[in-house]
Amino acid sequence: METRKLQKVGGSTYSVSIPKEWARDHHLEAGMPIHIYPHTDGSLVVRSAARDGGPLAATTVTLPSASTDAVTRTLRAAYAAGYDAVTLLSPDGEKLAADERRAARNLVRTMVGLSIVEETDERITVENLLDAGEVSIRQSVIQLQFTALSMHRAAIERVARGGAAEAPADPLGERDDEADRLFGMLARYANRSLVDFEEVDALAVGRPELFDALLVARQLERVADHAVRIGSLAARTALSDDLFAELAALAEAAREVVETATTAALDPSAERAHAALDRRDRLADDARALDQALVEASPPGACACARVLSSVVRTADCGGNIARVALRASLRAGA
Repeated sequence: METRKLQKVGGSTYSVSIPKEWARDHHLEAGMPIHIYPHTDGSLVVRSAARDGGPLAATTVTLPSASTDAVTRTLRAAYAAGYDAVTLLSPDGEKLAADERRAARNLVRTMVGLSIVEETDERITVENLLDAGEVSIRQSVIQLQFTALSMHRAAIERVARGGAAEAPADPLGERDDEADRLFGMLARYANRSLVDFEEVDALAVGRPELFDALLVARQLERVADHAVRIGSLAARTALSDDLFAELAALAEAAREVVETATTAALDPSAERAHAALDRRDRLADDARALDQALVEASPPGACACARVLSSVVRTADCGGNIARVALRASLRAGA
């Protein structure tokens, strides 16, 4: 790091010199334009005009092979990396098969903000149409929390019904796709913020807050995954009313841990974060007692019941991980 004095030029203009070595390394000469980005965190970033716009505006990829897997993997990678547009070219000038174009269309429907803007026999161009200024990181995390916890609640209800078919209007799989969409969008903007200096300002959050949100979202996405796992095991469980009541109470407590911790992360609070961690620890003790009761009762599908209990405990662990993020945020905020 270098320290330079601020100079006053004329009556109202301030200037500061830049290191000669830096200018030479970036091929800058007197009279060339440079871009200056003031940020809400107090930093001032200087970039050469030749690199303005960053490497994420657009990319063109020639597929390594003609397959639906190559199409979906490449599009997922480009979306996560943060590209505004990606063009897929068929290998060796061949035509893209109908199933490959269909795979691209199906995947685009699962990604927030993506649209196919060009499709020919040899190429497909996918573009992101969602501006960062239209995205609320906070609201996205809240929506992901609601989705994950409602899925978890529905999965436990399936256990109560012994795996009876879920209402067609509310399948767990579709809501899991929504959780994946939200997490994917948050991961995309976190990655873009590493190379696009204006992205964080457009999102109206600081980098620490953005990456805290990503860490929280990852844990919430895992809660959704545990909900799917619990729902898939429901048909193989057969619990007495008393044992199910204990399991349901633990599941409710696990969801409370997640909700309390997420609130503490979004509105930094050390008190709420500690409360979530304390409840998580008590739940672990209660879960060990229930696990022993399951061993002694040995109900039909005992193995499936134990796996359901394990997912409930891991749900609370996800809440504990979120609470740790909240503690770090509270220290930064002095809360």
